[in-house]
Amino acid sequence: MSLTLQVPNEVLEAMKLPPAEIEAELLRDLAVSLYQRGILPLGKARLLAQMTRWDFIELLARRGVARHYTEDDLTADIEYAFSPQ
Repeated sequence: MSLTLQVPNEVLEAMKLPPAEIEAELLRDLAVSLYQRGILPLGKARLLAQMTRWDFIELLARRGVARHYTEDDLTADIEYAFSPQ
């Protein structure tokens, strides 16, 4: 399943970004918003933003968005850190 959004030309033209950057910026903004609202988990939001996990986490920090990080997330991270690579 995929979704195509139509943005009116007048809105695109009003954006103060180079045309080549508009789509990526809109995807990042949508991903951050959906993550912040609890609609998307981190992994899916970063996929929508087309960013690596760490780049998306840095983007959240720059925008002042708190991470939704649970004890289960911490346990998984610790297990991963100490697992044989």
